[in-house]
Amino acid sequence: MKLGLIAAFGLALLGSGCVTIAERRALDEERCRSYGFRPGTDGYANCLLHIELDRSASRRVWVERDYYGPYYGYGFGYGFRRW
Repeated sequence: MKLGLIAAFGLALLGSGCVTIAERRALDEERCRSYGFRPGTDGYANCLLHIELDRSASRRVWVERDYYGPYYGYGFGYGFRRW
């Protein structure tokens, strides 16, 4: 009983963090409308573009950090990465 309750809570917690592509797009559109841009204008399209570019840059930073790990200057000179 207790294990099932913990498993159900864990699944609910994992599922609550998921956002579909359509939901993300709707949130982005709402964000641009809250900035004062009207749908169908160049400013609105640029706003959506900048939000997507910021998201992809953030994703790229996290991937690089996970792959390479933090670099604190330990190694054999400036800019050298120790594998």
